[in-house]
Amino acid sequence: MASANLAISEPQHIFLNELDTKFRAYVGGYGSGKTYVGCLDLLIFGNRHKNVVQGYFGPTYPSIRDIFYPTIQEAAETMKIRCVVKTSDKEVILVNRRGKEFGSIICRSMDRPDSIIGFKIARGLVDEIDTMPMDKAQTAWNKIIARMRLKVQGEVNGIGVTCTPEGFAFVYNKFKKDPTQSYSMVQASTYENEEYLPEDYIETLLETYPEQLVEAYINGEFVNLQAGSVYYAFDRHKNHSTWLPKPRDPLFVGMDFNVFDMCASVHIKRDGKIVAVDEFFGLRDTPDMCDALKEAYPENNITVFPDASGRGTSSKSASLSDIKILKDAGFRVQASNSNPLIKNRVASVNKQFEIGEYLINTQRCPELTLAFEQQAYDPKTGQPVKDGHLDNRVDGPGYMIHYLHPIVHRSARSKSLGGL
Repeated sequence: MASANLAISEPQHIFLNELDTKFRAYVGGYGSGKTYVGCLDLLIFGNRHKNVVQGYFGPTYPSIRDIFYPTIQEAAETMKIRCVVKTSDKEVILVNRRGKEFGSIICRSMDRPDSIIGFKIARGLVDEIDTMPMDKAQTAWNKIIARMRLKVQGEVNGIGVTCTPEGFAFVYNKFKKDPTQSYSMVQASTYENEEYLPEDYIETLLETYPEQLVEAYINGEFVNLQAGSVYYAFDRHKNHSTWLPKPRDPLFVGMDFNVFDMCASVHIKRDGKIVAVDEFFGLRDTPDMCDALKEAYPENNITVFPDASGRGTSSKSASLSDIKILKDAGFRVQASNSNPLIKNRVASVNKQFEIGEYLINTQRCPELTLAFEQQAYDPKTGQPVKDGHLDNRVDGPGYMIHYLHPIVHRSARSKSLGGL
């Protein structure tokens, strides 16, 4: 058997040895060994058919750099193979124990389907395709299938797909809902790979993700992640607070930059909870927002958690950045180099609502309350609707909550073989 001497979980064994269709999917929770088993599949195929070209397709080039390159090297070590990563060429060279090259893996980003041209491969690994919009995922898939042109004697060219279930998206439709005879799938829970994970890995996931995401991100199940309200965990009664700011309370402001609709929500921390106590909407630009905050709260120290894109040109002047304007106004600014993924920001806010640690004074913040209740998903994109109104109001506090309580997808480094 191809994986007889490898330390792998039962679902990984099924993926490598028992699925015999042209297109095979390994769908699992975080830490269930998805990318790792996909890398093993490429390496086993490369060992079996020397000097063939294979392909790896990730959602973005940063994900290829940060996830695939280290994982293929770890899997190769397991198999006593050496990998040489050629970052500039976006290619991985396979080298045997005698130092001889015996195959290669071309790496391309599915976020740029136009780059998936001009080469032939005998086998492919498609990783986390469900993080992409359905139309772009389908375009990338069609491009990848078109690359499967290298003949391998005695074996049908095939593609392995490894992903976390992101709702009823591309993989669900291709491999679960109504698969043709060319498609097969195995689903894996994080628990099935537990022996290869850090002891607190699953516990940390359970503490981090809201209930709705546990089925997908731990149990590896397809669930509707886009039903109803984006902020499904918010309840205006359960998450209501009557607390008000005191004259010298430190204030924490989530801010979104928009010309003629600057938005900010003001928060305090009380008894370990974050409480929204005031809101500012519809201001012209960043200097106007600074003036309004200082006028309303002249004695309070204010920390702003802004849209990270405010490092560029501002709502006021192309020569200044919004973040610089905030700092020049005397505010402390906490901002990452880039905004978090939308799904992570939303999950952070829902988790805090769910555990009762993000509260809103709904009398003082009626617009914010309605926005959390009413923002929905766009069925075409699978993303929260951006209507220039509701999204402007909830984005600012989302940046703040994610900064203070981030959804951190910890790398599941293995204690022994097979756990990445």
